[in-house]
Amino acid sequence: MTDPEPHRRRWWILGVLSLSLLTVVLDNTVLNVALPSLVRDLGASTAETQWIVNSYSLSQAGLLLTAGNAADRYGRKRALLFGLAVFGLGSAGAAFSATPIQLILTRAFMGIGGSFLMTTTLALVMQIFPDAERPRAIGVWAGVSALGFTAGPVVGGFMLDHAWWGSIFLINLPVAAVSIVAVILLVPESRNPTGGRPDLLGAFLSVAGMVGIVYAVVVSPEKGWGSGETLVPGLAGLLLMGVFIQWERHISHPMLSMSLFRDRMFSFAAAGGILVAFGMSGALFLLTQYLQFLDGFSPIKAGFATAPMAATVVVFNLTGFGARVLRRTGPGRAVMVGVPLIAVGTATAGFFVGYGYWGILVGLVLIGSGVGLAMPAVANSIMTAISRTRAGTGAGVNGTLQELGASLGVAVLGALLSARFASSLPDALQAEGHQSLPATLAKAAALPGSAALVEDARHAFVSGLSTSQLIGAALLLVGGLVVGRNLRRAERTGGSRTEQNGPQSPRSPSPANAHE
Repeated sequence: MTDPEPHRRRWWILGVLSLSLLTVVLDNTVLNVALPSLVRDLGASTAETQWIVNSYSLSQAGLLLTAGNAADRYGRKRALLFGLAVFGLGSAGAAFSATPIQLILTRAFMGIGGSFLMTTTLALVMQIFPDAERPRAIGVWAGVSALGFTAGPVVGGFMLDHAWWGSIFLINLPVAAVSIVAVILLVPESRNPTGGRPDLLGAFLSVAGMVGIVYAVVVSPEKGWGSGETLVPGLAGLLLMGVFIQWERHISHPMLSMSLFRDRMFSFAAAGGILVAFGMSGALFLLTQYLQFLDGFSPIKAGFATAPMAATVVVFNLTGFGARVLRRTGPGRAVMVGVPLIAVGTATAGFFVGYGYWGILVGLVLIGSGVGLAMPAVANSIMTAISRTRAGTGAGVNGTLQELGASLGVAVLGALLSARFASSLPDALQAEGHQSLPATLAKAAALPGSAALVEDARHAFVSGLSTSQLIGAALLLVGGLVVGRNLRRAERTGGSRTEQNGPQSPRSPSPANAHE
C-alpha cells in the first residue's frame, strides 16, 4: 500500500494546527504568575488558587482519550472547530470572572476545549502528511508543545506588566477566531469510516478514572501519598480504569482496543512518552522553585531562565534535525540517546544547583536536546502503531501519557524533595506534615539564632533538590535504556500487530485518504 496523495497546503495547515496547540499548552502554565493578583483581586484562598490551576489540567487530561475517539467518529475538522469554539468561550468567561468559583468553572470549561485541540491537531498531522514527512511534522508539533509549556510564565508575566490579570485569557480570543477561519478554509475533513456505535460507558469510565488518578498525583506533593485526599481518589481512579480495561476487552466496538498493548512498538513507545514528560516536567518543577525561592528570581525572570530548555527543543525540531536523526537511527536508538540525555541534564542541574546559574543552564540545554530527540520518536511510534483511521484515538493516548508523565514527574520528584528537605532540617525547624521553604524560612527568622537557622534551611532545600534530581536522573537513565532497547527489538521483529483493523507494519500504517 502507498500513502494517500499529500495535501498541497499541508505545511500551511501545520502552521494553523501549531497556533491552536500553542495557545492550549500556554494555558497550562500561563496562570502561575497571576496567582498573587487573583488572591488580591478576587480574594481567592490558597485552596481556590490551587483549583484555579488544576481544574484546567484535570478536565483536559480526563477527556483526552474520549475527545480523540469522538474526533475519529464524528470528524476531526469538526472536532477541532468545536475545541476552538469551547476554548474561546471559556477564555472570555475566565477573563471576566468575578469570583474564584466562576474562574474555576470557566477554566474547567477551557480544559474541555483543550482536550479536543490537543488530540485533533496531532490526528490531523497524521492525516495530511505522508510517511516520509510525518516525523518532521510531528517534530514541529512536539517543538511547539514544548515551547508553549515553558513560555507560559514569560507570556503571563509580560501581560501582567501591561494589563490586568484577565488579559492573559483575552489574548486567546483573536487566536481562536483566526484559527477557526483558517481551519474552515484550509483543513480537510476526515473521520473513521467504520467507527461503530459510540462507547458511552467506556467514555465515562475513562474520564472518571483518569480524573481520579491525575487528581491524586497532582495533590500528592502537598497532601502526602498516604493521606486520604490522595489515596481515595487515586485508588478509585485505578479501580475505574481497571473496569474500563475489562469493558473494552469484551465489547465489539471498543473506544480503545486493548490488543494495542500487545504491540511491543506501541507499549514501549508509550512508556518512553511517560519518561520524556516525567523528566521534562519534574526538572522544571524543581528548578523553578530553586530559582524563585533561593536565587530570588521573579516568576517572569524564572521563566526566561528556564526557556533555554524549550529553545533547544524548538531548534531540534523546527530545523528538522530530530526528524533526520529519527530517519537514520529509528525510534529505538533515538530514545536510547534522548532519554539518557535528559537524565544527564537532570543530574548536571542537580549537581550544580547552589553553585550559580551556569550549571543549571548546561543541564537545561542537555534536557532540551534529549526531549528534542526522544519526544518525536515516541509520538511517531505511537501514532504509527495505530491505523490512520484511528488517529484521534492515538493522539488521545499520546496526550494522556504526556499528562500522566508530567504529573508523575512533579509528584515523585516533589515528594523526594520534600522528604529530603524535611529530614535535613535541624530539630528547631521540624514541623508536622508538609513543609514549604518559604514557611520554614519565616519560622527560622522568628527564632533565636535566626541567621544560622535560615542558612540551615536553605542548605536543606538545596540538598533535597539535588538529591531528588539525581534520583530522577537514575530512573530516567535506566528507563531510557530499557525502553530504547525494546523499541529496537520491536523494529527488528515488526511488532506484533493485533489491532482489530487488521495486521499492518508498525512503521507503515494503513493509508486512509485525508478526505475520508
